Amino acid sequence: MWFGRDAFGRRSLLVHWPNLEDCRFLLSSVSPISSVEQSSDFEVENGITNINFWDELSCGVYSVSIGSSKAHKCLLGEVKKHEWTNPILKELVKWERTYVEPKPAELHFMIPSKQPDVHSICLERKPSGLGPMQTSVPVPAQTVLIALRESMMRRTTRSAIFPAVTCDLQQEEVVPVAILFSGGLDSMILAALLDECLQPSYGIDLLNVSFDGQSAPDRISAKAGLKELQRISPLRRWKLVEVDADLSKLTQETKHVMSLINPAKTYMDLNIGMALWLAAGGDGWVHEEIGEIDNHNYQRVKYKSKARILLVGSGADEQCAGYGRHKTKYRSGSWLGLNEEMKLDMQRIWKRNLGRDDRCIADNGKEARFPFLDEDVIRTLLDIPLWEVANLDQPSGTGDKKILREVAQMLGIYEAATLPKRAIQFGSRIARESNRKNFGSNRAANQASAGSVVIYGTSNLT
Repeated sequence: MWFGRDAFGRRSLLVHWPNLEDCRFLLSSVSPISSVEQSSDFEVENGITNINFWDELSCGVYSVSIGSSKAHKCLLGEVKKHEWTNPILKELVKWERTYVEPKPAELHFMIPSKQPDVHSICLERKPSGLGPMQTSVPVPAQTVLIALRESMMRRTTRSAIFPAVTCDLQQEEVVPVAILFSGGLDSMILAALLDECLQPSYGIDLLNVSFDGQSAPDRISAKAGLKELQRISPLRRWKLVEVDADLSKLTQETKHVMSLINPAKTYMDLNIGMALWLAAGGDGWVHEEIGEIDNHNYQRVKYKSKARILLVGSGADEQCAGYGRHKTKYRSGSWLGLNEEMKLDMQRIWKRNLGRDDRCIADNGKEARFPFLDEDVIRTLLDIPLWEVANLDQPSGTGDKKILREVAQMLGIYEAATLPKRAIQFGSRIARESNRKNFGSNRAANQASAGSVVIYGTSNLT
């Protein structure tokens, strides 16, 4: 029997290896609650049982040969992990960059003599009625944009989004693809690229989750992002789907998401999983225009996205130095330290992020697709000198993910190009609500390093 997981772990696959407590060999894309509850394989801490049944299968191709043992009256199997045979793939999984440290002459060109006024530049570069102005952009950013366009095309062509569908695809309200949308840099780039690749007759749903109504940072930036997208593509039917959530009323849902994120088991995993699961469900509100077309009067109406494909920005931060810890590593270990931290992030993204995210999204009947994790995009970014990808001497919102900010400007989304990184658990405000619920306050949660605290059992989730 052969089984495996793609080189970067974009799809979930869990394994239970036989042990003394449970001799079964099991593979599953998700942790079935029944099998977990029936298992006797538990950790115990302070008298509270903690499920420890499934493992994330590490990336690779495996085979198992199974035979019977007369002596032990059971089946015996040997599992082998096979090397990738594609030479390009073998190089990609090593995640090795040729140009890590700039030479003094190259470093000189990285330091601007004067910090530019980003907003004034944005205004000067905005497209006019005669079409986009031709602006001077770095060649590396152009290369990345080409790779991202091709990645988006692979994931959104007619055959990729309508496999074996025979219904009328030209009906007015068809929305085949949605985007996990915060209005931040990554999701705005995905939206602008999708607009270029998707037929004009199709609408695009922008799924945004908030645990603080209209006040959550991600809701505010999503509304601003919608306006910018409407500016660059006024004929597209954009729908910002506002998914409003109240953590105090989601007890059963929280327990369900706990089973989805398993074997991940920290409060941070639960917060991210909960936000993804609710957003992917696409059950929220949209603003619809009422009355005359030019009156700009809107009403908020219920709406559920029917898109079966969900574009997600995973991989952008890992590859382009978008996390705060990247700046910390750069300050303590310079370019080599930064490169090693980014390499570590990419080589463990299958375990820390992608399996969990895929399970939470797939539970809603949606398929997550990751344009930033396309093999050609990864290879393109690795071929570019690290100092062209990021310049962490510059402030947040400028030097982090520098190359993606240049891509955003080329796409005409200038305001998004200046936005700082904000993780979904903070932007949606679920982390704040979870901290208050489980630790009493944000301060107490911070003192306890709440994000890394392991959840033991589900009794404290009620």
